Amino acid sequence: MAERPDWRLEGRDWPNREASRFVTAAGLRWHVMVAGQGPVLLLLHGTAAATHSWRDLIPLLARDFTVVAPDLPGHGFSDSVPTARLSLPGMAASVAALLGVLGLRPVLAAGHSAGAAILLRMALDGRIAPEAIISLNGALQPLGDRHAAFFTRAARMLVGLPFVPSLFAWRAADRAVAERLLRDTGSRIEARGVDLYARLFRHSGHLAAALGMMANWDLVPLLRDLPKLAPRLLLVVGAQDRAVPPVQAQQVRRLLPAARIVTLEGLGHLAHEEQPGRVAALILGEMTREMAA
Repeated sequence: MAERPDWRLEGRDWPNREASRFVTAAGLRWHVMVAGQGPVLLLLHGTAAATHSWRDLIPLLARDFTVVAPDLPGHGFSDSVPTARLSLPGMAASVAALLGVLGLRPVLAAGHSAGAAILLRMALDGRIAPEAIISLNGALQPLGDRHAAFFTRAARMLVGLPFVPSLFAWRAADRAVAERLLRDTGSRIEARGVDLYARLFRHSGHLAAALGMMANWDLVPLLRDLPKLAPRLLLVVGAQDRAVPPVQAQQVRRLLPAARIVTLEGLGHLAHEEQPGRVAALILGEMTREMAA
């Protein structure tokens, strides 16, 4: 199996393929989707995902927005970058460079899991200035200093061993393994979604980028700066999320009391894939809230 997915093969039936384009920015070739018309909405997926995770949301949101959704560096069909650039500041800088090449300024931004952290870092660094940021089961809290340090060291060790991503990819080539991994997040998604994740998990380069993010992720500076956040923050939480404990949203709100929390009962970490209509309504609600302000 090739290290990277091939657009000519795996991309032939990629969801919302008609919105796809390839753009060079920050020294790499990006796969990015741009769909619809209206105020610009930026969507950032989480670790080990790609634009397919927005497959049902993009058509709904494109009715009211110009939706911009890239594959993050090393993920999906976007080029890999050196491991050091997979840090939170590195990702924020790279996505900002992409927006600059596209000439787009988000009015709203929504990020899933680690994607939410990237958006917050971008806003805090003045790289974007949206009216609101929607965190979808945002991974915004370390596991605890001792555990987080161990996890980061372990990830760095793993990503430094060239055979590890290949080993993971070989194991994940079994669709049943991918299905079990996704179910462990507390979500149940349709067969098509499982197949798309499994397709990416077969490629060692995609998994190496996910490991690289884990190895370089440091949320402490982000949490330190969070009280300075200017955009509104909406924390959307799946009550059944097993990947990011729902209680983390309360911890974030203690740092930023103006943040609002919406809990989605019965949904897990991939809530936006389980019930895209419900999540689209929340995002559109933030736009309506801005217009009423």
